[in-house]
Amino acid sequence: MLKTPYALLLLLLLAIYSCQTPQQKVPDYKTIENLLHAQTNEWNKGSIDGFMKGYWHSEELKFITQRGIRMGYDSVSSSYKRNYNTPEKMGHLTFTDLGFTTLDASGEIVQCTGHWNVTGANGSQSGMFSLLFKQIEGEWKIIVDHTW
Repeated sequence: MLKTPYALLLLLLLAIYSCQTPQQKVPDYKTIENLLHAQTNEWNKGSIDGFMKGYWHSEELKFITQRGIRMGYDSVSSSYKRNYNTPEKMGHLTFTDLGFTTLDASGEIVQCTGHWNVTGANGSQSGMFSLLFKQIEGEWKIIVDHTW
């Protein structure tokens, strides 16, 4: 039996603490934002290969557009290279209105939403995106790209 009020208080505090749900780990969104800036820099230099470094190099990479779903890093890279085979076609890319949400308690899955805009010789194209990022071998990588 507890003989002091301090021991009772300690026991009560331990009981309360053990019933709390764990805090969600919030990742450093700035690191992901820097990755997106690096991607736009590579795009604007005309480097699809540099741009693709932000993506998960896996056959499980998923790229979703109005035209359908493309699976796999090589498929996504080939599509970019086919459709944007010159710096003029690539134009100048910007990402704006970035928003970040952590999707799991471990902080390993992050959604980033925003707007994209490409200006070039053929005018301007723009749309929205939702990207899912995951930490893979210590680096954030896009595992799902939903662009429209």
